[in-house]
Amino acid sequence: MIERLSLNSLKFFYYVARYQSVTEAAEKLFVTQSAVSKQLKSLEDSLGIEIFFREGRMLKLTQDGEVLFECCQQIFPQIETCLVHLKEKNKTKKNLILSCEPTIAMKWLIPRLANFKQKFPDIEVSLLTGGGEVDFNVQQIDLALRRDDFIWSNQIYSEKIADEYMLCVKKKDRLDIPKNIFISASRAKLWHHFKKIHQPQLSSMHTETLEHFYLCIEAALAGLGATIVSGYMVEREMDYQMLERLTKVYQDGSAYYLLSELPFEDDIRKMHFKNWLIDEMQSSQFKFSSNN
Repeated sequence: MIERLSLNSLKFFYYVARYQSVTEAAEKLFVTQSAVSKQLKSLEDSLGIEIFFREGRMLKLTQDGEVLFECCQQIFPQIETCLVHLKEKNKTKKNLILSCEPTIAMKWLIPRLANFKQKFPDIEVSLLTGGGEVDFNVQQIDLALRRDDFIWSNQIYSEKIADEYMLCVKKKDRLDIPKNIFISASRAKLWHHFKKIHQPQLSSMHTETLEHFYLCIEAALAGLGATIVSGYMVEREMDYQMLERLTKVYQDGSAYYLLSELPFEDDIRKMHFKNWLIDEMQSSQFKFSSNN
């Protein structure tokens, strides 16, 4: 007899019996009420029994319907548990693919990924560099670390990770104030904002624009001039006394956000990575504030 039955019709029956309503079952299953009614009729025809009767506006189970519903209550939750288990097992094997802005990825994130791996050995993080707007399907990524310098869709889930901190740095032990200051083309308003809040003598520097922050940092390390840069990007160079600050650290009003196509709570890997990222950036911020 089982070969004559449709699993779909049993599922529809289970939802109608569970909610005692064709309308509510149809809403839960994302189908029309007509589709539900047809599946119930097909099930009754296949079994040769009646499984529902109407009592006013309410659908009630017949005695045969009660027996079938009791059976379905045992089977469908077990199937659901099995599917969730398989899904979670597959998630732990699959890499967590993260898109991150290039210089933050190279200078701040990559040196810390070994620490994340040590804490969560079952989670593999694959890193892709990129910035700007995010398309999770086209780019085939799970998460994106971005600054809020553009507007993302309200369908994207976002969690604030940390505020941005900026400062001006030069090569360590260079006694004079450099005449040149390197500005990244990736932040068009950076120099204008910097001049508004810092000393006139720094504002009179000759500006040179390079394509990425990474190039600006390398120019400063080579002694070619100073650069305005995110504190996260030069944290190691400051620790190793390769660069020193010309200004105090300041917040530019922007912040880093972790973006996801699906809720973070639906994937334990994303929750672990998000919380770890927040802790690591807070640790960096503590250095900024304590050394300011």
